[in-house]
Amino acid sequence: MSATAHPERWPSARSPAAITDLETEAKITRLIGSMTLAQKVGQVIQADITTITPADLADYPLGSILAGGNSGPHGNERSSAADWDRLVSEFRAASLRPRGQGIAIPIIFGIDAVHGHSNLPNATLFPHNIGLGAAHDPEMIRRIGAVTAAEVAGSGIEWTFAPTLAVPQDPRWGRIYEGYSSDPALVADYAGAMVLGLQGALQSGEELATDHVAATAKHFLADGGTEGGKDQGDAIVPEAELIAIHAQGYPAAIDAGALTVMASFSGWNGVKNHGNKSLLTGVLKGQMGFEGFVVGDWNAHGQIGGCTVTDCPAALEAGLDLYMAPDSWKGLFDNTLQEARAGLISLERLEDAVRRILRVKAKLGLLEDQPATRRDYAAIGAQDHLALAREAVAKSLVLLKNNGSVLPIKPGAKVLVAGRSADDMAMQAGGWTISWQGTDVTNSDFSNGQTVWDGISASVKQAGGSAELALDGNFTARPDVAIMVFGEPPYAEFQGDVPTLDYQPAGATDLALLKKLKSAGIPVVSVFLSGRPMFTSPEINASDAFVAAWLPGSQGIGVADVLVARVDGTTARDFTGRLSFPWPADARSPITAPLFPLGYGLDYGSDHRVPGLSEDPGMDVTAALNVQDFFGAGRARAPWVMTVSDGGGALTVESRPQASPEHAVATSSVDFTAQEDAKQIVWSDQGAVSIDGPVVDLSRQLGNAFALRLDWRIDQRGSGPVMIAMGDTAMDATGLIADLALGQPSTLKIPLRCFADAGADLTQLGNALRITADRGFAITLFAAKVEAVGEDLACPSPAG
Repeated sequence: MSATAHPERWPSARSPAAITDLETEAKITRLIGSMTLAQKVGQVIQADITTITPADLADYPLGSILAGGNSGPHGNERSSAADWDRLVSEFRAASLRPRGQGIAIPIIFGIDAVHGHSNLPNATLFPHNIGLGAAHDPEMIRRIGAVTAAEVAGSGIEWTFAPTLAVPQDPRWGRIYEGYSSDPALVADYAGAMVLGLQGALQSGEELATDHVAATAKHFLADGGTEGGKDQGDAIVPEAELIAIHAQGYPAAIDAGALTVMASFSGWNGVKNHGNKSLLTGVLKGQMGFEGFVVGDWNAHGQIGGCTVTDCPAALEAGLDLYMAPDSWKGLFDNTLQEARAGLISLERLEDAVRRILRVKAKLGLLEDQPATRRDYAAIGAQDHLALAREAVAKSLVLLKNNGSVLPIKPGAKVLVAGRSADDMAMQAGGWTISWQGTDVTNSDFSNGQTVWDGISASVKQAGGSAELALDGNFTARPDVAIMVFGEPPYAEFQGDVPTLDYQPAGATDLALLKKLKSAGIPVVSVFLSGRPMFTSPEINASDAFVAAWLPGSQGIGVADVLVARVDGTTARDFTGRLSFPWPADARSPITAPLFPLGYGLDYGSDHRVPGLSEDPGMDVTAALNVQDFFGAGRARAPWVMTVSDGGGALTVESRPQASPEHAVATSSVDFTAQEDAKQIVWSDQGAVSIDGPVVDLSRQLGNAFALRLDWRIDQRGSGPVMIAMGDTAMDATGLIADLALGQPSTLKIPLRCFADAGADLTQLGNALRITADRGFAITLFAAKVEAVGEDLACPSPAG
């Protein structure tokens, strides 16, 4: 299929005339005329705060700075609003220092505030978009946008990379929860509302109010339509489908005045969107009349054919206006300037990009003699903001089952709250919270919030009942009802992709606990936290009531507002949420025959009884289960889990990525070729790092001459031997490692037959990899898997 769009087939739109005016355009023309070529090139490049300092702007006059998902002021992810404000002010002041030639232009600073100002502890944290979609409430979305803008602006920042207008079609995609719905009509309804909330309505000749920020409609286009739900993948669809499903949010966002649009990592029919001129220029800037600027995604320009992250004129020529070059900015600046001087880049296109960027800066008040100041620390987590988040949580809940009217919880009831997610802010907040993947969030990060347990406990007690928290379900006093809170661990893009929709395809511990409570004759309410609809028919069967609570954010009390009756027997709110994605009847994806269709949802007036459901996943989930790719993209691949262990015990790396200081093995996520795509592991004493999971059978791989393959970098050799084990059988890899270059990426392969010959039972393998070492050993792990090898490899000696 063709990857060339025909703009005349697409919906028309137009940025409001108020986005600019004749006086502003004349001023921009004068500014461009006064800029050196280097300053023009600098305007179209954006760097991340982890790799640039304000002082660098003296030599590299960049136009924009961002703080990525793991970037905090001076390395502190838990910085205050004042810290953020100070950082932005430092960069802005540096950008405005007088130049020997040309003219100083202030930077524009951007951040991911995707469910509230989620980088900031104690900011107002809303449900992720998948939950907001279930609320079907555009007016509330506008209010949420305004609150988010007030808190982002309150910390000195003027631009957020939101809203996401993806229309996800395959729930295996790890970013599905950033989408409001699989229904393009709902996405279109929300697009304009969120833009108006974030920016306010554009007024001719006036700057945005200082409690509003620039919005970003993203990711253009079809990020939610990639083959297999693969992040950064390819949408293989005809143009008509691209328009009908994936484009519908953009006209509404543009008509509402969206000042920026972000291009998608993904491609369409084999061509990356960052380099597709027919989409960026022909459709977006032509047919849709977009007059703001197009920003790239994290080094995504480097994925265009013929490009690298430091050299990509093709993206600019295609219609990209601002390269997001977080760590590649210096090389990109040098190469782009050289190409501009050589005439390899059109000056007209370069100056058009600069004009668009300056137009947005003017609308934000940044081009005035005294640039607009955004600062209101009191806005962060204000009480009326938290009240709105509580409302959003309640409206996002979808009741899938309520057999026997076990809900609402009756006044005076004895309630057991169980499940590993019941008292865990990270589990209910999800990714893009404090850090990129959100795995290191603690309850104390949002002390103005409540976990689901906190909210239920308080509400039950107010109604004259009692509540007991027992994560493992082992209660001290027999309850009248149990509420079990469970679901997916936090994840974000790239690392959140899954092979099937089966919840806990191996080691179904949550289902086992549900059955345990049911077998004791206790009515069970399931509160399921997830970033996607999942095959949970076994869990639904084991529950009397089942609530899809999505990723509700910090205000857990909103769950209790709907589940727990007050003294008079009524709840503060009824269930009003309705599915904005279909709920699967089996583990296959995309969903073609849903169990619960789009728009389904019960309330307390419903008399619908859910019958026993088929527990057939519809596919061989064990075949789909990942049995041979243990580690990649910076983390253990599901269902495998990485842990570190020593004499002080074991610590799960995926649930808390930084090992505690008392442990002899410390881990940290680092960038290799992409954001957080590797894990650095350092031994300060004797200990081990392990990758464990379900018991799998690797006899087929053994019979086909597979080997354990480690792609890594040896950073330090250490003071003792290094053992590499599969199962309970270890090989002495010290000699092999001694032959590898220090500080350089390398590959180590050990045939599976080596482990089998030494006694490993590869038909019953639960430990895929264990590396044991001593003080001073340090590695950066890129990948670990078993693969077929066509070479004759010798075996190292078994550990003595």
